[in-house]
Amino acid sequence: MPENKKVILGLVGEIASGKDTMAAYLKKKYNSETISFSTPIRKILDILRLPQTRENMVKIGSEMRKAFNKTVWGKVIAEECEINPSDLITLPNVRIEYDIVYLKKMSNFFLINIEAAPEIRYQRLIRRNQNPDDATKTWKQFLEDGKLPTEITIRKVAKMAQYELDNNGGFEELYRQVDELMGKINK
Repeated sequence: MPENKKVILGLVGEIASGKDTMAAYLKKKYNSETISFSTPIRKILDILRLPQTRENMVKIGSEMRKAFNKTVWGKVIAEECEINPSDLITLPNVRIEYDIVYLKKMSNFFLINIEAAPEIRYQRLIRRNQNPDDATKTWKQFLEDGKLPTEITIRKVAKMAQYELDNNGGFEELYRQVDELMGKINK
């Protein structure tokens, strides 16, 4: 890491592109701390005793933005990054331009776009079973999920990325790209 500077890596990519896989690798190899935009939303759903489906998460996230401010989640996450003692923080689910308004003001924030073909992403989604409805999701439902309000903004945010990784290969190929990226960032 650059001396005495906290590095924050924001990962943007469509559903099941490999953001969580990259975050896990960064945690294991580089001792990164992971802070997720979905954590506070999942906590709210738990309090309300509602299932943590993608649809419910979008509803809560969107309603909070409407009720308080479009940047509400970005501010929460930026503050979490500031108080976290780790020198390397990974944010595996940047989706909306408003999420990075505060983060872009930080000198060592890097936005990284992770690309993968839709067919590959679909296969990953049904295997990983991250949300209760993932394993039973049809191809049509997967494509529909890509049209959710929090998903259609990803392509716009991805264009703002300083770096791009191609995750159409396997783990080793992704890890090689992450190591190269970390070499660039650490200079």
